[in-house]
Amino acid sequence: MITVPVRVGIYARISSDREGDGLGVNRQLEDCRQLAELRGWRVAETYVDDDVSAYSGKPRPEYARMLNDLRTGSINGVLVYHLDRLHRQPKELEEFFEVCKDAGVDDLATVTGRIDLADPDGQFQARILGAVAKKESDDKSRRIRRKHEELAVNGKVSGGGSRPYGYEADKLTVRPVEAAVVKDCARRLLAGEPLRSIAADLNARGVASAGGGLWSPQSLRRMLASARVSGQREHKGEIVATAEWPAIITGEETATIRALLSNPARRTNRAARRYLLHGLLSCSHCGERLVARPRSGGQRRYACAKGVGFSGCGKTYVTADEVERFVTEAVLHRLDSPQLQKAVERRHRAVPETERWWQEAEAASAQLDELADAYGERLFSMREWMTAKKPIQERLTAARKQLAKATHTNALSAYVGNGAGLRAEWDSLDLSQQHAIVAAVVETVVVGPARRGYNRFDESRLTPVWER
Repeated sequence: MITVPVRVGIYARISSDREGDGLGVNRQLEDCRQLAELRGWRVAETYVDDDVSAYSGKPRPEYARMLNDLRTGSINGVLVYHLDRLHRQPKELEEFFEVCKDAGVDDLATVTGRIDLADPDGQFQARILGAVAKKESDDKSRRIRRKHEELAVNGKVSGGGSRPYGYEADKLTVRPVEAAVVKDCARRLLAGEPLRSIAADLNARGVASAGGGLWSPQSLRRMLASARVSGQREHKGEIVATAEWPAIITGEETATIRALLSNPARRTNRAARRYLLHGLLSCSHCGERLVARPRSGGQRRYACAKGVGFSGCGKTYVTADEVERFVTEAVLHRLDSPQLQKAVERRHRAVPETERWWQEAEAASAQLDELADAYGERLFSMREWMTAKKPIQERLTAARKQLAKATHTNALSAYVGNGAGLRAEWDSLDLSQQHAIVAAVVETVVVGPARRGYNRFDESRLTPVWER
């Protein structure tokens, strides 16, 4: 009778390697090699998943490679330091049993004991060990989660993670040079400058991110929208406490930035940015907003669109260049008017309410999520869901409008009463900045019907409705 030599694969895993030196994995491998030598088994391959949790359910590339080698017969046994290094989910353990059964593999050994997979008692023992490991993981996860919640509500720093921009490695001490960058970026964003423009400027000036790399609009967005930079503690996306570290910007600024960046009306596609008055023109026939709709030859044009995805009447069109020049001149003139000065003063007095409106928006969003979950569990009908959704959505829309007013006030602050100064630098402003200033002054411009046979730009078609 020919005895098939046992060609084992050693599997090692460590779920957290904070030092990055792999010592935990190396210790597992060394103990497993000693056991293989003791049993007279030949180590055919090693499989190492470093800094990967078996409990999280995330893919483990080396574990998947080991299963494939078991299927193909490259190995006919498995050595592991302890069963919990191999599995922490009963579902994975059962899959492992099936692979071993199909491949005719009976040998699973651990440094703490051998398990005969061909024996029902051995499989039962493995299941018990797997259940114990899962219980330990559940308990550990619950303790960690509870600890993070406790740290959050007390405004404390949590362990791990990279150094936050604006602060030293202790996450408590402000780094002055970076704090100045945070303040400047917040000011520019609230003044209407887009994230991509700010990020490009930082990179051009050699201002590195916390990790020493380049800024992207996404990384800049995360930094500016974080509660941390205003000295607040955030947990699962919600501000829960005043933090133990000092603020760089104000809580009101953070609330306004978060509202601005989460506003669904905020457009980020390139086509929309080519149109200064996107979302600011409305049709005199049906009241719908005009959208960018260039002619076939490429001439820019606004139109009241109808058809799939649009609810307009299709009756109103206006050439973009002429209407944009007219509205820009009107806005620059309006900036010097006493009426606008009074309106902005009223808005400034309302800015302290920003936090309240932000909390209202957050609460309404959370309610909508809860409502959607309940509907998903079939606790009520679609009709009931729509009925319940309407007042919540109205509160959310109202809160966002109030927050948008605060944003518009920031965009205007430097220019009220200084229309001539703005006129001189208008062409140097980014299109998004220009749009923010116009949107702060104009609620909408109603576009009337064109006069038949009149082939020139007709400013009498335009009726501005000023923000109050």
